[in-house]
Amino acid sequence: MKKIVYSAFASAAALALAACGSSDDASEDALADDVEMPADEAMTSVEEPVVDTAATQDAAAEDTAAASNAEAAGQAAADAAADVEAAAAAAAAATGE
Repeated sequence: MKKIVYSAFASAAALALAACGSSDDASEDALADDVEMPADEAMTSVEEPVVDTAATQDAAAEDTAAASNAEAAGQAAADAAADVEAAAAAAAAATGE
C-alpha cells in the first residue's frame, strides 16, 4: 500500500513541476550569435601564436630521461630474472635433480 502512495505522490510532484514551466514559443530557434559573437570579438586582438622553444627543449630532455630510465628498468628486470634463474638452478642442484 505504501508503494502505491509513494508512486502517486511522485507522479503528482512530477506533474506539478512540469506545470510550473512556461514556454512562450517553442518553435523559436536559439540564436547562435549570442554565444559566438563575444568569442569572436575576444579573438580579434590575438596575434599569431609563438612557438615556445624552451618548452620544446624541456620536452625533448624529459623524453631522453624517460628513455634512459626505461632502459635502466629493463636491465634491472633482466638482472632479476637471471638471479631467479640462478637461484632455481642452485635449488635444483641442492635437491639432486
